[in-house]
Amino acid sequence: MKIVFHGENAATFSDGFAELVSIPAEIHVLGDTLETEADWKTYERADAIVGVKFDTSLPAPGGLSLFHVPGAGYDAVDLSLIPPAAVVCNCFGHETPIAEYVMSAILAQHVPLADADSRLRKGEWSYWSGKRERAHGEVAGKTIGLLGFGHIGKAIARRAKAFDLRVSVANRSSVAIGEQVDESYRLDELPAFFASADFIVVSVPLTEETRGIVGASAFQAMRPDAVVFNVGRGPTIDQKALFDALSGQLIGGAVIDTWYAYPAAGRLDGAPGDLPFHELANIIMTPHMSGWTNGTIRRRQGVIAQNIMRRASGEECINVIRAMSS
Repeated sequence: MKIVFHGENAATFSDGFAELVSIPAEIHVLGDTLETEADWKTYERADAIVGVKFDTSLPAPGGLSLFHVPGAGYDAVDLSLIPPAAVVCNCFGHETPIAEYVMSAILAQHVPLADADSRLRKGEWSYWSGKRERAHGEVAGKTIGLLGFGHIGKAIARRAKAFDLRVSVANRSSVAIGEQVDESYRLDELPAFFASADFIVVSVPLTEETRGIVGASAFQAMRPDAVVFNVGRGPTIDQKALFDALSGQLIGGAVIDTWYAYPAAGRLDGAPGDLPFHELANIIMTPHMSGWTNGTIRRRQGVIAQNIMRRASGEECINVIRAMSS
């Protein structure tokens, strides 16, 4: 089987991949841009492609059996262009570190270890117990609001409950109130949802329905000290509305990991949006790193290898986005 890993992201999963598949495999790693005729032909003849995008700039591989996105989001994949005989799949495995990212940011806001350390090194006992004004915060009893209750939302809810947080959920499909969920809202009840929580975590995928789902009216509905997280896709939060809410101190702050602009292939520089978020003191900015861990890479490699072997043996794949059509 000819397996192509296309682009820098996909290439990450190629290391040691041959050892994970128990079928004869010819593995090729191609750059984000197909520079040569040989690259073009290699892509065109692939049986399986691992990549984050598929559009008219790429050749149509006539014998393609499997197109595998090495992550959850597939908004850069034009499903209509992929040959009908190919199965399209994605993979997750990032929910554990994303949940840890969210919880670490919440804890850091309430348990000021770094600031206490910095001050004590200068001889300042700023948080010393015994006086009310030196007390720091705690997360127990606060409410975390999860906009989206898929793999990421569920992983966050489990950890939030371990810290005695209340969990409020807004989701396209109904979510039952139970051990992990204290309040549940439909998407037509978003104003009430946004008002329900101290922390709002956005993890919905980017679709026409979710683009800008958190806009100016959402920030108006939030608590004045609410902190917003985006670990899904940048444009699910309206860029200008977010900037205005932060610069105008309409909300308490934001922790943003997914953005509106990304560096060009092969580069690691550039502003993450059109507005000067870096000038704001009430935002934590991270470079789409929350789910990118060694564990995520290992888990995703396993799913990709499993699906390649399933296609080779005629078995049904897992995490199917689009099944093959006749």
